[in-house]
Amino acid sequence: MKIIRSRKYQIHLLGILQYIAKDKVSASRNFQKELDTSIRNILDFPYKHRVSIYFDDENVRDLIYKKYTINYEINLEKNSIEILDIFNQNKPSEV
Repeated sequence: MKIIRSRKYQIHLLGILQYIAKDKVSASRNFQKELDTSIRNILDFPYKHRVSIYFDDENVRDLIYKKYTINYEINLEKNSIEILDIFNQNKPSEV
């Protein structure tokens, strides 16, 4: 399986990292490193996380990391996991 990061996810993650870096650059780097590890771990057990409360689809899941929700979709036909979005707690942003 491969991991695909959507453009929306990348834009929102960049905003989060920039916000964290305002306080401490090393904290921003650590956040990204630990988040990437959590996302890579999805490959081992893609159905481990809860069914998304934002989508009506069993294949869309919510990974909770610190105070952020990461939506991802499992696509068995394409043998991939697409990271859809990341947002603070349970408040999706509009982009």
